[in-house]
Amino acid sequence: MAIPTPLPRPLILASTSIYRRELLERLRLPFSVVSPGVDETPHPGEPPVDLSLRLACAKARAVASLHPGSVVIGSDQVATIDGSPIGKPGSFDAALAQLQSMQGKDVMFHTALAIDDGVTVRTAVVDTRCRLRALTTRALTAYLHAETPYDTAGSAKAEALGIALMERIDSDDPTALIGLPLIATTRLLAQFGLDPLDHLSTGDAA
Repeated sequence: MAIPTPLPRPLILASTSIYRRELLERLRLPFSVVSPGVDETPHPGEPPVDLSLRLACAKARAVASLHPGSVVIGSDQVATIDGSPIGKPGSFDAALAQLQSMQGKDVMFHTALAIDDGVTVRTAVVDTRCRLRALTTRALTAYLHAETPYDTAGSAKAEALGIALMERIDSDDPTALIGLPLIATTRLLAQFGLDPLDHLSTGDAA
């Protein structure tokens, strides 16, 4: 069985999101988690894509400044309908209203990634377009009680039962919608000398 070998530099995920942590674990690289403590308030008139990228960079930079020599991953996601951002609902009523407003519409999720080692910053933004099915209030209520996705932008947890809300998903990276685009993450980590496939050991040859 392939196991990770020690990394030349510590890897840190600048996020306390369990979803991002679980995604990064797929790459089998040892990493630690540090809360970035960044103010996520949008700037007046700030476009959603710019907001997601600014926050991803701010998260990575905040943690990198406290951990010299480390490679830090920051990520942020902003969901929009017709160009207007929609946030995390926080409650059942807000989530239901959010999902009802999204029926039959395209929802765009801008997922930004920044990797910062204190010297160099590399970034990427992956867009995911989701079309939601037209569903009854009863179906939406059942979903919300089953999944309680109140900490998820757009209320649709596609990694779980939220996939049943979808008519289609269009993206270059299926993990971007969950919160961390692993294809882009792998590509950027390789530029910092942390390609996941370079840090696997298959053990002694037979």
